[in-house]
Amino acid sequence: MTLAVLHADAHLAAVAKPPGSIVVPGRGAPERTVREEAEALLGPLWVVHRLDRGTSGVLLFARSAAAHRDLNMQFERGEPRKTYLALVAGRPADQFECDAAIAPARKGRMKPVPAGDPRGKPARTAFRVLERFEPAGGRGPLALVEARPETGRTHQLRVHLLASGCPLAFDPDYGEAEPLRGADGAVLLARTPLHAASLEFLHPASGRPLRVEAPLPADMEGALAALRAGQESKSG
Repeated sequence: MTLAVLHADAHLAAVAKPPGSIVVPGRGAPERTVREEAEALLGPLWVVHRLDRGTSGVLLFARSAAAHRDLNMQFERGEPRKTYLALVAGRPADQFECDAAIAPARKGRMKPVPAGDPRGKPARTAFRVLERFEPAGGRGPLALVEARPETGRTHQLRVHLLASGCPLAFDPDYGEAEPLRGADGAVLLARTPLHAASLEFLHPASGRPLRVEAPLPADMEGALAALRAGQESKSG
């Protein structure tokens, strides 16, 4: 695992989480975590938030107990502004929102539930289409979508995209079970195409706004390039 440090100072650090890696130890066979890799570069770190295994992008750590408390409180209040990029199946509207409440389901999954269901926690996400694709080979239409979650529920984006009729282009738990393939049948992506593109929050020491951005990783960039080359893309 090779980590890119996006920001580091005496109080916090942000790295670009690679797809396929875990942030903290899981239940399966032991494997090196993003936290361990980051600590090898930066010293002791406190986990502020997590990203799913398949998700890439901005991952924030605290470098002191005081910074950890401050950042945790910001996340608990829902103050940080998160922007994700997602490659989805279907033809979503140019702009749309989903405010379906989310509740636990079986086998660690989550599900949308009707308003008023006591099992559900409120959740809201705003979406905007950036590009549209009509791939050759019969896979069906795809779209590159910008997602801005206003809450931070487990699997929120994946659940809200499914509830909106445009699941991720590959997501065995919440949508398409087959990897994304090009016109020649070659696999373009075999992980959930979700990328934490930016994170905005208040610096725990100065109180000033701080924005951290992560570039698209090579696999998602390559998949988009192949889709653009294979057909005429349309701006959203």
